[in-house]
Amino acid sequence: MPAASLSLFRYDSLAARLWVIGQMGAARLALRRERKLLFWKLCGSGTGEGFTPKPNWGVWAILAVWPDEATARDRIAESRSGSAGVPAAEDCTVFLLPLSARGVWSGVNPFMPDGQPDRATGPLAALTRATLKPSRALRFWRRVPDISATIGKDPNVLFKIGIGEVPLFHQVTFSIWPDAAAMANFARGDGPHGRAIRAVREEDWFAEELYARFRVLGAVGHWNGQPPLPFTAQAA
Repeated sequence: MPAASLSLFRYDSLAARLWVIGQMGAARLALRRERKLLFWKLCGSGTGEGFTPKPNWGVWAILAVWPDEATARDRIAESRSGSAGVPAAEDCTVFLLPLSARGVWSGVNPFMPDGQPDRATGPLAALTRATLKPSRALRFWRRVPDISATIGKDPNVLFKIGIGEVPLFHQVTFSIWPDAAAMANFARGDGPHGRAIRAVREEDWFAEELYARFRVLGAVGHWNGQPPLPFTAQAA
């Protein structure tokens, strides 16, 4: 069964940040040569909570889909131990089992859930990805500060970050929640996020979109000086 991984890398010094920006082309070539990869995207991130149009030049991400969890763990472990060049100040990878996914990303649905009912218990991750229509981008970004503030204050969110392939127009949000109820309450309530979802439908903001849900399989590395997720042992 296909498994996904989200790897995050933080570079603190100016020299390290300049180096990693220059490595974007080389990273793409390396990912294209990885025969076991089913899908991948190299992303930057936003500042603050990560959900802003201003880039954060210190944090980068790789989203990948693998044939199975064992392959994902093996290849990530190998890449972490054999990485060359300027090392990241810290990095972490979250391993994910796709439960449901609707929509497309670059014309395909990359996560290939197995079609079984989504009855997972325990920590769940949500990923939303959208290509903004240029004529709707301003309306989208006007709503983002309220959404960012709400998710930042939500005591249930265990992890969150905003990433994207192209600043302003290609956006990805990733968050982890203790259970499906907490996730649904944030997404569908009458708060800023719920109102934004209704606006998406009514005003046709997106040229392409994808919504996916995952069971969290575990995590490796460190983020913000701590193990990447407070429930790593439980999830693994």
